[in-house]
Amino acid sequence: MIPMTPLATLLAELDSGKHQAFELLDSCFTRIDTRDNAKAQIYTRRFDRSARAEAEAADRLHKAGLSAGQLAGVPIALKALFDVKGEVTHAGSRGWQDPASHDARIVSRLRREGAVITGHTNMTEFAYSGLGLNPHYGTPENPLAPGRIPGGSSSGAAVAVALGMAAAAIGTDTGGSVRIPAAFCGLTGFKPSQSRVPRDGTFPLSDSLDSIGPIAPSVDCCARLDAVLSGRFYQQLKSLSLKGLRFVVPTDYMLNDLDDTVANAFSLSLNTLRNAGANIIEAPAPILAALPELMEGGGFTAAESYFVHRHSLEKHKKLYDPRVSSRIQRGASISAADYLELCRRRQARKQQADEWLQDYDGLLAPTVPVVPPRFEELTGDDDYARLNLLVLRNPTVANMLDLCAISLPNHGPGDLPSGLMLIGRNGTDDNLLRLAQAIERAL
Repeated sequence: MIPMTPLATLLAELDSGKHQAFELLDSCFTRIDTRDNAKAQIYTRRFDRSARAEAEAADRLHKAGLSAGQLAGVPIALKALFDVKGEVTHAGSRGWQDPASHDARIVSRLRREGAVITGHTNMTEFAYSGLGLNPHYGTPENPLAPGRIPGGSSSGAAVAVALGMAAAAIGTDTGGSVRIPAAFCGLTGFKPSQSRVPRDGTFPLSDSLDSIGPIAPSVDCCARLDAVLSGRFYQQLKSLSLKGLRFVVPTDYMLNDLDDTVANAFSLSLNTLRNAGANIIEAPAPILAALPELMEGGGFTAAESYFVHRHSLEKHKKLYDPRVSSRIQRGASISAADYLELCRRRQARKQQADEWLQDYDGLLAPTVPVVPPRFEELTGDDDYARLNLLVLRNPTVANMLDLCAISLPNHGPGDLPSGLMLIGRNGTDDNLLRLAQAIERAL
């Protein structure tokens, strides 16, 4: 399998007999053997036995001319917080050791459609950072920019896809954890409306904000995976013209503190879309200025992660990454009254955002305000905290307001990687994917 091969191509070649599923899997495993590093793991666990059985089953069904599912024979990686029966869902930690008794709902759906599950990939401990660093399993470096971070929290998932260790990967996105590593690694990352994909069997970070989505080479790849994850049947995305479509670009908040590389890539992307006939409306977005109030004191993520970890922290705090445990413990100071007030204010903001976005076909912004930081920029705790907040700022908008969003690679040849993010109203996921494909073609 050639890295970054579209799923449509792989499926056609498998269906025609040009390639077999076991060959694709072997090519993934060979790349893992060659490129993975015990000190900075991309995969924390490979599912050799079950993956080979799945590949052989797909090949037998193809050979017999029988339907083998929407993803039959395609190698897919999983972030290490999805339950796989018999495997430990460690979520990037060293403290969780009990194997799962059942597959997560999305794992069952992937297997039912013939996907070959290659293994669990590395991640920020408990998904609590947008940078991707992990002191327990090491941090893989950025495949497009050596010496720089891959982004997180779905770090290993993005790196695995970029290096051809899987055709695509499934991650979670609480504040950008699918879209950030996708942008940093030159990939497409889709965060659906939260209720679209069931989270049963997924280790939670924030029950209010967690979403499940794919990291893949293209918009069509993400659409195919989203169909399986959401329990739908894939339908080819209808071609759209950008002519006359209205996209809003907030002039405040999401455009603050852009570095030069990201600002230039974003400007060039907007010019390309204008030339394709799109109307780009630059306007202030008062609703965005109100978002920091929902994150004071750690907000939903601190409160809800503390609920999950409060007993474990009492007994096993030394096993935690200190940068993660300190953030989780902020939730201890959020009272029930504070939390309920937070829920009330968020609901009001979601409604305001939905009303504001009704006038546009979507919102455009840089996925992340900066290019991937170098590892040495994150050695100090203050720098780590500052850059983490900056990296999370733009993608968190979609989680906090329960919108759907997608990141598309938009960097030029030789430039450091960056992403263009399209955000749509809650529940408009299918339309967002069609719009994203039109933008992808224009770019």
